[in-house]
Amino acid sequence: MSSASPGGRTPSALSPVIAVDAMGGDHAPHEIVKGAVRAVREHGLRLVLVGRTPEIASLLTEEDAGREIPIVHADDTLAMHEGALASWRRPRSSVAVACKLIRQGDAAALVSAGSTGGVVATSTVRLRTQSGVLRPALALVLPTRPVPTILLDAGANADAKPEMLVQFAHLGAAYAQTAHGVAEPRVGILTIGSEPGKGNKLARKAAELLTATAAGPPKLDFRGNIEGHDLLAGLVDVVVTDGFTGNVALKSVEGAVRFAFDEIRGALTANPLSKAGALLHRKPLRELRERLDSESYGGAVLLGLNGTAVIAHGDSHARGVERACLLAHELASGRIVDQVRRRVTATNRSPTWLHRLGQGEE
Repeated sequence: MSSASPGGRTPSALSPVIAVDAMGGDHAPHEIVKGAVRAVREHGLRLVLVGRTPEIASLLTEEDAGREIPIVHADDTLAMHEGALASWRRPRSSVAVACKLIRQGDAAALVSAGSTGGVVATSTVRLRTQSGVLRPALALVLPTRPVPTILLDAGANADAKPEMLVQFAHLGAAYAQTAHGVAEPRVGILTIGSEPGKGNKLARKAAELLTATAAGPPKLDFRGNIEGHDLLAGLVDVVVTDGFTGNVALKSVEGAVRFAFDEIRGALTANPLSKAGALLHRKPLRELRERLDSESYGGAVLLGLNGTAVIAHGDSHARGVERACLLAHELASGRIVDQVRRRVTATNRSPTWLHRLGQGEE
């Protein structure tokens, strides 16, 4: 591996190594390799590409990057349609091999644009859940200002218990502190009304438990209920819910954003006068599109494992892969796994938490 990237930054020997699944995604391996090369050259990251060596080596040669990024061979790959059983069916997949690198200490994080279900299942089985964590949660960011809002769970756990949502709040708080520098993240629970007591049994009990344990340790700034129309309002830094509700909410937001942009595009190209006006607003429109583009944020993060796993959008191109690698680097450098471990350990030792668990609530 060369000591410097042509025209870019020099990777630091102290930087965490990110294992990139070169075979996962709709545009793999070509766009994955291009994104990895950009991450190394523009950000000085340390990466290793995992997958079929002949294909990856050929693409690196095309990018004149044959000596910049090492390759670890993997015989198999997860198909985009594969779900939870993939972890058992494909033990030599590129995701499984990347997880092995993390377990051995040869890498600190995984990046994959492969099947979300397959990556979640494989990384959970291979990296294992941290001690004390009830269930890992899939966290992603919503494009709010001044800092993004974290939504979790976004699909890893369709069924959840109130205690899980409390842990999700602490996982999200650790993420907000590590990735976005929020000293005291504000936490809300997604439900059908902002007033206390609103929602189904899960939401009500989770809100009650979050209120009872907010004083810590560790301290949690719980702001109560958040409604669906406030997801992009930036009222809180972390929104917690079960994976079923979170996934529906996420896809609803994504669909609404796409619809709005399609309508704006249609209005701005309807006649010569509107086209002329669009030219005058080209820069702010480009900035808005950039802010709302899912590729700008790198992807979802599976929190609560003995390792960091970033799952990029399956349709990611080079830019999205580059951002996913940068996100994985930031989380690994900020020791997100240790941050989660400390919060979960402190929560599990809380007398209030232990008392509530002892009541056997569901």
